[in-house]
Amino acid sequence: MDEVSTPPAGVRGRVVSRDGTPIAYERYGEGPPLVLVSGALGTAAGERLLGGFLARRFSVVAYDRRGRGGSGDGGPYAVEREVEDLAAVVAAAGPGTALHGTGTGGALVLAAVAAGLPAGAVTVFEPPYAAAAERRRVAELLGGGRSAEALDLFLAESTVPASLRPGLAELAHTLAYDLAVLGDGAVPERLLARVHARVLVVDGGASPAGTRQVARAVTAALPRARHRTLTGQTHEVAPHVLAPVLEEFLGEEREPAEAA
Repeated sequence: MDEVSTPPAGVRGRVVSRDGTPIAYERYGEGPPLVLVSGALGTAAGERLLGGFLARRFSVVAYDRRGRGGSGDGGPYAVEREVEDLAAVVAAAGPGTALHGTGTGGALVLAAVAAGLPAGAVTVFEPPYAAAAERRRVAELLGGGRSAEALDLFLAESTVPASLRPGLAELAHTLAYDLAVLGDGAVPERLLARVHARVLVVDGGASPAGTRQVARAVTAALPRARHRTLTGQTHEVAPHVLAPVLEEFLGEEREPAEAA
């Protein structure tokens, strides 16, 4: 697959979540609908490279999660509100929408499908459940109103490229939302057992051993899941490497209902 050097130009719009919060999105490409859900500090704009590859086969919808970019931030926060946000985006995307989540976005996708969100096939890249326990200090700083310090600590522990760090201060408060999605940091086996969609769990072969262990544990807890490791990749996975793997899985015909 050739590299895409220019992010796609898409149709921009908004949907209204159940609590009245406006959620901004971008849509580009033609084909079956696919919603991209970003991880910590991510926005719709950050999904454009991956979306550009996938737009060759899918109608891609990337959105700003609550409190980010062009989306509102109605409070108080609850994971259920983010599930409702995603449900509103999926409803706008169309029937049979497939879902892909990166990092915490993957954990949010799995929580939403477990809660009954109708969706087609699902792919997730390195949902970081174990990271929640390691980032309790980030939560403490946020709770104390010290968002700048919380952001610095999070970035020091993350692999976010230095080139992307300027301008993230306005998103620092949303780190608390991501930590809420991850819960206590344990792989939520009971929740995952309620996910009956086909799921592909992907990790990077050069990611830390703990990250890969979590990916395998998530796969084992899901009723209809496969696991795939991308050789040489880390959490900052190359879009042109990830995209064909997602295309292959999402493009497969649905399994017969009796196999569910």
